[in-house]
Amino acid sequence: MDRWLGDGGMPIIGVVGGAFTGYGIDGEDLGWVVGTFAPTDMACNPHGITQAGVHSLLLDACMNFAINAALPGKARTRGTLEMKTECMRPALKGSDYVLRGEVVRMAKLVAYGEATMRSAEGTLVSRATGTFLLRRPEPDTEPA
Repeated sequence: MDRWLGDGGMPIIGVVGGAFTGYGIDGEDLGWVVGTFAPTDMACNPHGITQAGVHSLLLDACMNFAINAALPGKARTRGTLEMKTECMRPALKGSDYVLRGEVVRMAKLVAYGEATMRSAEGTLVSRATGTFLLRRPEPDTEPA
């Protein structure tokens, strides 16, 4: 997973000003990821306010990264099945934000995540919840 730090393997994340800086697994074998966001011109409207779709992009990527951090072997997310994003405050160009994504529940075929964007002072700016389809390869059944 270290190779996905930075832009998460998606150049658009870096273009809008996002970066993943750390990840791990908590005591319940559920993954998490942290990152930063410093809105660029590409992320903002002409007034310097981050577009809501950029919030969704970053929060979706946070949840995906957190889920993949917790999956064993070659198991990975296949896609976002459902996602809800709430933008409660503007993310402004020239300000710095903290991203965090967490796995809420991991099942066999789906995982549930949540993610937040907070100001440097800790004020909640936006949040999202999502349901993700998982790909879990069948274990190799041939004898060794």
